[in-house]
Amino acid sequence: MKDEILNCIKSRRSIRKFKREQIDASQLDALLEAATWAPSGGNNQSWLFVAVRNGDMLARINERLRQSFLAWTPDDDYPAKRKAVINAQNENVSYFHHAPTLIIAANVPDYQNAMADCATALQNIFLAATAMGLGSCWINQLRWLTNDAPLRDLLAEAGLPKDRVICGSAAVGYPDHAPPAPKRKEGVVVIFR
Repeated sequence: MKDEILNCIKSRRSIRKFKREQIDASQLDALLEAATWAPSGGNNQSWLFVAVRNGDMLARINERLRQSFLAWTPDDDYPAKRKAVINAQNENVSYFHHAPTLIIAANVPDYQNAMADCATALQNIFLAATAMGLGSCWINQLRWLTNDAPLRDLLAEAGLPKDRVICGSAAVGYPDHAPPAPKRKEGVVVIFR
């Protein structure tokens, strides 16, 4: 069992090229169940997961992101934020890498563990997806624009209440390409004995 879990962890990749085929409803149910079994601070479980599978809605969300990024100034020098703005100039950009399913992880505002709780839940989704032969990728763009009013109006149509803070998202689908494992950095573990 230990080897099976470690192999799943080691074989998980961030997939940025998906097949158009939708995942099964039973697979989605399993991913969402895995998310709800993640640890949360004080067993709070205050998260909310919204799965968007409708292609038209995904296209509308993607276009709203693109429009918002055209007018957005990043609040720091994180390279991916600058790239999101640059990519917005491309009318064909897909912030979800054309994945057929997007799972948004949100939490209550002013909760100190919101991001950590949602991150553990998203990791459960990523590992469960890998175990099922699915691909997944962490998507930050919705989090960066969590306070963008037009985007929040659209996400409310998809079922995400406006009073929730977006912590992250998972693009999920069948991988069309799996990158090789990147080399692990050395010197990132310290053991005091």
